[in-house]
Amino acid sequence: MDLSAAAPAERALSSPRRSPWTERFAAPSILSWIGATERFAAPSILLRVLAAAAGLLFAVPASASGLLPAPAVEQPRSGEFQLTGRTAIVVPAGDAQALSSARYLADLLARSRGLKLKVVEGAAPANAPAIELRRGSPGGEAYVLDASPSGLTIQSDGDAGLFYGAVSVWQLATAAPGKGPAAIPAVHVEDAPRFAWRGVLLDSARNFRSPAFVEAFIDRMARAKLNVLQWHLVDDQGWRLEIKKYPRLTEVGALRVPAGPAAAADLDPATHQPRRVGGFYTQDQVREIVAYAAARHVTIVPEIEMPGHATAAIAAYPQFGAGPERPQGPSSDWGVHTSLYNVDDATFGFLEDVLTEVMDLFPSRYIHVGGDEAAKASWKADPAVQARMRALWIGDEDALQGWFIGRIEQFLKAHGRKLVGWDEILQGGVSPGATVMSWRGLDGALVAAKLNHDAIVAAAPVYYFDNRQAGDPDQPPGRGKVVTLRDVYAYDPLPPGLTALEQRHVLGVQGQVWSEHIRTDERLWTMAFPRTLAIAETGWSPAGRKDWSGFVARAKLQSARDRALGEPSGPVEIPGLVFPADERVRTSQQLNLCSAKIALNLEDDAPVRGPRARFLVDITNPCWIWPRADLAGVTAIEASVGQLPFNFQLGADRDKIRLRPPVTPSGELEVRDGCTGPLLASLPLAAALASQGVTTLHAPLAAATPGRHDLCFTFTQKTLDPLWVLDRVRLEASPRGH
Repeated sequence: MDLSAAAPAERALSSPRRSPWTERFAAPSILSWIGATERFAAPSILLRVLAAAAGLLFAVPASASGLLPAPAVEQPRSGEFQLTGRTAIVVPAGDAQALSSARYLADLLARSRGLKLKVVEGAAPANAPAIELRRGSPGGEAYVLDASPSGLTIQSDGDAGLFYGAVSVWQLATAAPGKGPAAIPAVHVEDAPRFAWRGVLLDSARNFRSPAFVEAFIDRMARAKLNVLQWHLVDDQGWRLEIKKYPRLTEVGALRVPAGPAAAADLDPATHQPRRVGGFYTQDQVREIVAYAAARHVTIVPEIEMPGHATAAIAAYPQFGAGPERPQGPSSDWGVHTSLYNVDDATFGFLEDVLTEVMDLFPSRYIHVGGDEAAKASWKADPAVQARMRALWIGDEDALQGWFIGRIEQFLKAHGRKLVGWDEILQGGVSPGATVMSWRGLDGALVAAKLNHDAIVAAAPVYYFDNRQAGDPDQPPGRGKVVTLRDVYAYDPLPPGLTALEQRHVLGVQGQVWSEHIRTDERLWTMAFPRTLAIAETGWSPAGRKDWSGFVARAKLQSARDRALGEPSGPVEIPGLVFPADERVRTSQQLNLCSAKIALNLEDDAPVRGPRARFLVDITNPCWIWPRADLAGVTAIEASVGQLPFNFQLGADRDKIRLRPPVTPSGELEVRDGCTGPLLASLPLAAALASQGVTTLHAPLAAATPGRHDLCFTFTQKTLDPLWVLDRVRLEASPRGH
């Protein structure tokens, strides 16, 4: 599968060589790769890769040498290759791509081990063993690596294969920590990826990331042999890409005022208006990032959302919107908005103009057009849209979306590109040329493959890395569900019930780093890694080579390598839910949610210095349970509470949220013996109402029957905004002033 519409143009150093892998690969498995790419150098290689793909090399550890992802075949040999400052990296004369990979390897070794190796074109020096990059079978992304006391060679006929072989050499050289020379155990490696699409989505629309951050993210992907960055550039909360023909997209759509009174009070001294956050990428910056990625064999697939998630664009150009209302700027709310493009010819002209500039910037064969969460209320309320439906004999709004996406697909196809969209594009019917990204579990991939669509598995919640990694209170803000590293690693991306032919339609896997609740770069690194390493191994290694305990060891080693390069690295093993030493104290994360329809781990928006409080809450039902609380001797309760702006677009679900009516004008935090049981305590919120940040409240606790009780905590209030949230609770043996 060729991910690039113009592969040579994506390379930082052009080369006359074209990869047989990218030219001819059309299936995700090693089995199909064997038949689709060029012949191996020897029949034994084919047999060994075939055996690895079938999981038959069970006697060999996933990677004894610490390679991540685990290679298809790895055979230890006797002896060691001595890597020193005198070692040269040798490439064929005039081979620009091999030279680029050699320089990349030299840079990694210089940064991680302090070794400054010379890169030589032509013949290897005679006075010392060298690292040689050679051309020869296999092709594409596959490579063969041999390390022995007499030298180390990487062989591939594909540019990507040489690059990935170089990355493996760096991993071998850094398997042991420290600076200076390294002894690389002799080994024979035959390697090729299981899937052609091994991706990560980076969301720059909700919270903007600098060009330097994006390049650092690409670097870390490349070192894990990931090859697709889906760049989420536009959404309701921001338009991040400069479009020359439509400058208001960034003039209006690139900056927003965050939600809530704290943000409204944070005035910019230059304008005396609330401070706005955001940014955008100039076209020159994008070209630099695309070239940077291409030099590391990462294809950037841009995502330009339509017909929904269009608030920022419609705020800039209201004539392209549908329905009676128009947004005034990018939204500061999260969730599913009702802003949709209309279906006028002028609107398609606008979208085609935008996509024309996008295609000029991104040589990727694929262009992602979103297609998800298009709430149809604005189409239903727009007379012009309804008239267009009647004229086209379109029966409902789902079919209208199918027509909309189909028209865009034909435009992209006419320009040599392929459309990819979230699995909702199946609902209204779409041509077999479209590729489906399955995010609502595996069902989208299953249906797509059955209908002869190519598919990428990007399944929520397990492949959504804004979910918490553990239940401890120190986890960064994000979605409330716990998705551990082991969950990601264990997930099987091939839907059950597919024939071998249908499995060929599953192009690969992708992890998503949505950024609604990931405000800082540091937190994004923590949420993305090491779980992205699990995606890398799932996407690359044969299923039979995966091994959890071996992966954990190698993921720790990869994190140590990242630290040696001076880059942030999150912990590989994160403890589960740990309760404090005082068994009568619980944080919201250590309580049970009464329900978990939309569970979020949210951050206090108050303008405080230092760490902000974090609250676990189901925004559709702010209710917590302390199961089997020991009330022996307890006479009072202390609760710390906060408030957040209710900036969530929930559609009709908002009307389903039920709150108890308040007794006092400011409302109360009620504590009950079971959520329908008797009231044990009522803590008035008046003192907390005017506070910014967390407020601690106290109240006596009514006597309860002996034993343990399920304490239920709910707030009474008249409106949802602000959203009251529980921070922590303490049961007290004696009353305190309140």
